Amino acid sequence: TFSSQPAFYVAPATECAIIEIVCIANRCGLQVKPIGSGHSPSDLACTDAIMVNMDKMDRVLAHDSYACTLTVESGIRLHALHRTLGDRNMALSSVGSISDQSVAGAMATATHGTGVEYADISSYITHLVIVDGVGRRHECDAQTNSDLFDAARCGLGALGIITQVTIQCEPAFTLHAVQEPASMDRVLDGLPAIAASAEHVRVWWFPHTDHAVVWKANRSTLPKQQPPVSFVRDRLYGFHVYQLQLYKARFTPASDIPRLAEEHFRKRFDRRIEWVDDSHRVFNFDCLFPQYVNEWAVPLDEASRALRELRAWIESQSRDPRGARVHFPVEIRFVRESSVWLSPAYGQLVCYIGIIMYRPFRKPVPYKKYWRAFEDIMRTHRGRPHWAKAHQMFYFDLRKTYPRFDDFVKIRAMCDPNGVFVNDYICRHILPPSEHASVKIRSLALD
Repeated sequence: TFSSQPAFYVAPATECAIIEIVCIANRCGLQVKPIGSGHSPSDLACTDAIMVNMDKMDRVLAHDSYACTLTVESGIRLHALHRTLGDRNMALSSVGSISDQSVAGAMATATHGTGVEYADISSYITHLVIVDGVGRRHECDAQTNSDLFDAARCGLGALGIITQVTIQCEPAFTLHAVQEPASMDRVLDGLPAIAASAEHVRVWWFPHTDHAVVWKANRSTLPKQQPPVSFVRDRLYGFHVYQLQLYKARFTPASDIPRLAEEHFRKRFDRRIEWVDDSHRVFNFDCLFPQYVNEWAVPLDEASRALRELRAWIESQSRDPRGARVHFPVEIRFVRESSVWLSPAYGQLVCYIGIIMYRPFRKPVPYKKYWRAFEDIMRTHRGRPHWAKAHQMFYFDLRKTYPRFDDFVKIRAMCDPNGVFVNDYICRHILPPSEHASVKIRSLALD
């Protein structure tokens, strides 16, 4: 859990107000961090100075039905965007598991759905407006300020405050989803073929077992059909009983956690189901209760090896009475290569691998040993961390991993020469170590 206590909390409703806030911050030597939903499980949006809530910046500015684009202010939440697009018979081409984020937050961290022919949300931005660290307003697209455009589309809030974006959409569509059980051995043997077997594919693996669930979705003209939902199985047992079981497992993890993976697969997931609905309703699903999460992207041709190593580590822990026991699922998704400089999919088709440890009733569970092993394996396979999640990749690691990282750092310095948008996260992961001292001096001056 990450938190901060900003000295000032403001909620501007106009771009002019944002420019004024940035100018005041420069005059007073304060840092500024915009915030959307606060969904990122990291300190990416934390600050002890000026926190800018973007919720009032949620207006629709333009709609081009011929080009199938929509221009909106950057604070609009994805769930509101889905409604707005639906009213205009449009939809986003790919959506992640939830829609609580703001558009700017999702874009700033290259939030993604799944599909080998579908990119992260940053890649669907065709135009943006950004206010930089000295209050200058820039319009960017592939032709105008193209370097700033490719940097800002996944800018981590380090370059400025994005006030509006134009999103490339497509005509509204329904998805026909099919979810069925599978053997993890077979999934690993044929992962590239499975990834390409439908427009959108995700896999959930149940650690401590060979069980997996393969979810596939394709655009469809079939009539809408709701999934078979049972209150007893899916809500009472799948949520409330499961949370109680995980709470008990905090005290007896060695025996309970592997048993729960087997039990819940058999009772909830060991069956074929299908449904048809509006695209965003099929993409989204219930993520249950609070959780620790970690997610990295590896090149698709490395994914099976990375997953086999992760499984071998989990199995070795299972043989140790004091070893780590991990929650299900491990989620596997696929994303098309991107031209956005800091997208984890920059220049390569990737497989995102996400791990989870639930916090039943918000209670802590041990996770750090699992996280260290997972990140070590991901690094070995040329992995890149999801920017919204807390991770242990730092400046020199990231320079080696992202071909345009040095260019991003240069643009950041030009856009924010006074470090207005630098917080601990940006300092730790983006700034050269030689600049850390100046950031600390500014912080001490503030105190």
